Amino acid sequence: MKYSYYPGCTSSTTGVEYGLSTEAVCEALGIELIELEDWNCCGASSAHALNHELAVALPGRNVAQAQAAGLDMAIPCPACYQHCLAADKRFQEDEAWRAEMEELLSFEYTGQARPRALLEIIGCDLDSEEIAARVKKPLEGLKPVSYYGCVLVRPPELTGWDDPEHPVIMDRLLKAMGAEPVAWSYIVDCCGASLSLNRSDVVVLLVNKLVQAAEEAGANCIVTACGMCQINLDTRQKGHHMPIFYFTELLGLALDLPGTDNWFKRHAVDPRPLLRSLGLT
Repeated sequence: MKYSYYPGCTSSTTGVEYGLSTEAVCEALGIELIELEDWNCCGASSAHALNHELAVALPGRNVAQAQAAGLDMAIPCPACYQHCLAADKRFQEDEAWRAEMEELLSFEYTGQARPRALLEIIGCDLDSEEIAARVKKPLEGLKPVSYYGCVLVRPPELTGWDDPEHPVIMDRLLKAMGAEPVAWSYIVDCCGASLSLNRSDVVVLLVNKLVQAAEEAGANCIVTACGMCQINLDTRQKGHHMPIFYFTELLGLALDLPGTDNWFKRHAVDPRPLLRSLGLT
């Protein structure tokens, strides 16, 4: 299984553990990630607020880069995923813009490089039973709530996920790892990501609402597939000590891959005491 790989900016900055665990897990699962040559920032943080055309052209260039390989794009970051999806949709529907971009970038759009979320690739392109058969360290005693955040699955007419309000891919994957996912009502609520810099007070309020809800549901950790969600939940919770994992980190742990401690030690809320108490490290 081969995919073009768009790591995004956070994979080597605030979400280093997401990038490292993504590459390790994909290699272990036989997923070959071919990093896009000379990829650029998708503009997720600010371009849309400054220049609408630039906000589409930046991810559009990455879509163009992926055309050469003719492979679907594996994208870990939900914001990068959404921006590349929007650019791909415009390539399909806006002939004038497509022609302009084709001339500017010296390529021909073929639609052969679909932007896809990494979670969806691992959770759907691989069979759950196949993943379960590869698990060497079942995550028994781990009771996570799956947290997609508000960006990954919306808008449904663009993303096409299984359910925009109650997606189940992550729960299914966690069960394959041997964990016991807990049902809750905040699976796609917002953590305040876009307000992280200018309204941190709102972010703290939203984050603590989520963490408290997870505790009340009986969870002992939260699992996400978003760098911004992870860092918000990990650093903004007050009076709580809820570990926040990337789904790739837990998958790496279940597969008993080397180096997982290097991921976990980067967290603000150290998840290793919980894992040790369950005999998982």
